[in-house]
Amino acid sequence: MDGLGSKSQLDMARNVHDLGSINKMREAIASGDEDVLQEAAQQFEAIFVQMMLKSMRKAQDALADENSPFNSEQVKFYRDMHDQQLAADLTSNGGMGLADIIVKQMGHSEDSYQPASTIRSDGNLSSLNRGRVEQTEHAQESVLVSESKGTRAAIKDSMFESPEDFVSTLQPYAQEVAEKYGLDAKAIIAQAAVETGWGQFVIHNSDGTSSHNLFGIKANSQWQGDQAVVSTLEFNGHIPEKQKAAFRSYSSLAHAMDDYGKFIATQPRYKQAVAHAQDAGKYTQALQDAGYATDPEYANKIMSVYHSDRLNGLMP
Repeated sequence: MDGLGSKSQLDMARNVHDLGSINKMREAIASGDEDVLQEAAQQFEAIFVQMMLKSMRKAQDALADENSPFNSEQVKFYRDMHDQQLAADLTSNGGMGLADIIVKQMGHSEDSYQPASTIRSDGNLSSLNRGRVEQTEHAQESVLVSESKGTRAAIKDSMFESPEDFVSTLQPYAQEVAEKYGLDAKAIIAQAAVETGWGQFVIHNSDGTSSHNLFGIKANSQWQGDQAVVSTLEFNGHIPEKQKAAFRSYSSLAHAMDDYGKFIATQPRYKQAVAHAQDAGKYTQALQDAGYATDPEYANKIMSVYHSDRLNGLMP
């Protein structure tokens, strides 16, 4: 009998104009009646359907004859009441399926539906972006670390003892190249830091000697020097993919730095970057726009290093 009484209360609650029945549904919720979740979900769906009907009516009213007796306020009042009840009746007989999804999501009745509390972000886009960046960095780390182990044609290994050693060693070369090609020495070192993890993942040749390639410049058809073939991380949109590629190998840091300056200054596609060389933000963004790297966060990563306390403490 209790079950029949509860069902009767829920059936009565479907009359959207019967406030007493709505109160009875509230009492059923307070008593812990599980069936009330389905009814509440159906009424939520009814509100959604009612909003759609209301929007459709507004579009119809805009084209209606103002002098028509069917366009009076009295007719509209009863029409709206009819639409409210129509929405409730439609959703009680299957509706659009929205009520079923709500029940499954909130009722924890199926393992395939994850609780909303575990996936809700509260509109915090920064947290979503931060998560994506962390996943990307983790993927990069995995490639870099894997290349420092095992026997391969070429590997990535440390070339400097610390970030301080990295900056102090590269600074005179970077300043010389910056003066020669009209670039920003600090931006050059920041880019090298991003490309090599502050010198901890520099490409080494198969014999263990360093390639001195600090900027990830690949060995294209115009390159006549030595090469080092190693796995690298390329991006297809925001998805990192591991690929094999041949990179330029240099005899010294001075050679590597000068080739970078020449590469940027002479390639037509980096014309905009050179034009904005004294504005690090525009320079790095122009490099990314010209296709220097496939990482969609490439310019942001360089500027993060450029403005970091670590680099500014070593190179104001």
